Amino acid sequence: MTLTNPNFKLYVTSEIGALRVLLVHSPDSGLGKVVPSKAQDWLFEDIVHLDTMRRKEYDYYIKLLMYFLDPDLIKGKLADIDSAESNRAFFKPDNAAFHNSGKVIEIQTLLSDILQQGDIRKKLVAAVCAIESCNYRLQLKLIDTDPVELAKIFISGSLADDMMIFAPIPNLIFSRDLGITINNHILLNKPAKKARARETLLMRYIFFNHPLFAAYKDNVIEISENKQHFLRPGEVNEEKTTLEGGDVMMVSPQHLIIGCSERTSISGANEAIKLLFESDVVNKITIVKIPHKRDYMHIDTVFTQVKRNTWVLLHSLTIAETEQAEKEPIAWFADKKNKDKPEIVQFRKDKKPKTFATLEDLLDNISQKDLNSTEPTQFIYSGNDEFPFDAREQWTDSCNLLALKDGVVLGYDRNDKTVEAFKQKGFSVIHITDLLPQVENGELDAQSLKDTLILMPSAELSRARGGFHCMSMPLQRDNV
Repeated sequence: MTLTNPNFKLYVTSEIGALRVLLVHSPDSGLGKVVPSKAQDWLFEDIVHLDTMRRKEYDYYIKLLMYFLDPDLIKGKLADIDSAESNRAFFKPDNAAFHNSGKVIEIQTLLSDILQQGDIRKKLVAAVCAIESCNYRLQLKLIDTDPVELAKIFISGSLADDMMIFAPIPNLIFSRDLGITINNHILLNKPAKKARARETLLMRYIFFNHPLFAAYKDNVIEISENKQHFLRPGEVNEEKTTLEGGDVMMVSPQHLIIGCSERTSISGANEAIKLLFESDVVNKITIVKIPHKRDYMHIDTVFTQVKRNTWVLLHSLTIAETEQAEKEPIAWFADKKNKDKPEIVQFRKDKKPKTFATLEDLLDNISQKDLNSTEPTQFIYSGNDEFPFDAREQWTDSCNLLALKDGVVLGYDRNDKTVEAFKQKGFSVIHITDLLPQVENGELDAQSLKDTLILMPSAELSRARGGFHCMSMPLQRDNV
């Protein structure tokens, strides 16, 4: 049965409005097949233990999302869900105990749905086989495969007998990179690495063919290569048109931030500006250029919004060189100097571009001018702005938080100094293992939480190099 949500509307105007619908992908068997020799090619720093990631970490994430977004499907059922057999199946769409929520939506479910259509199945099989260099007999076999099983194959890269026929796509867990909701439009992104080509293809077919998005087909904006890009010399060119969702933030109804980073090119940002301005989707786009380093990768590894007047960020990326030299041993920063300082320029329709000296200046402007905060803007710094904890904790996603609503965010439990910084700014901190029982037995109302950092277990998830901001594609939020 095709997934539906009669109250669904595509609508996101901020990073902090109460979350109503989001798109996720739970860890699939492909993550458990990443081998050390291919890990970096497949954009992983390390191999992960899949069962621990699923049962002891990601499982909590889905349960928390359900209590906030679709409580009727979980309230009063936690004991049954936590039974050994059900727990394995709760967030996997090919199991009988799957939650099948229309608000916490699983990508694999949408893919299975569209593969029920014979013409779509044939086209998508042909497209996947083309980019994966499959032979024709395998293509015919896949066309005749059950749609639910075929969706698993497309994602995991393995047949039912566990034989790998093409590479897994372990980065699909980071759903934000593939598409961003901007007001009532979807910006379909263009990832930089070949390892994510199949993910992009699958999402394109989902957005254009699933009934959930039928009313928004004309609102899907695709990032394309520059005209006559095929005439550029060489196989690889730094000016490729690439754009990933971790570099895109919808911060207010008319204001979008795009980061230029290791994964998003200047050409990709230019193309997005042109398309979004032409379609009148927004009237202000700020470009934040950060160093092309694996340490940062996307702007959401450097900063995310916590509430209307509060942001978490890496301070060492925003302060001047002289301040760094006074603050910490110069030897530690001998290779940094000013080249790590972001460049920030804001483009507005029919107006001259505007520049900002620091990230704090930009974020303060958003809080005060775009979001009309009645309180001064405050910043929570990674590692509580202490060296070397600031860099260590940024690496494990201290700045990559998902806001469930204004002031209530999810983060990893391993970033101790950043947790201290949250407490110093007046935030309550609660671990998910304490929160869930209280919500289930009625001691605590999830909807009543304010100014709270919810800590999630993270031993395996953090090794995948992405936080909860990366692991979510919001489709519907309330206005702030």
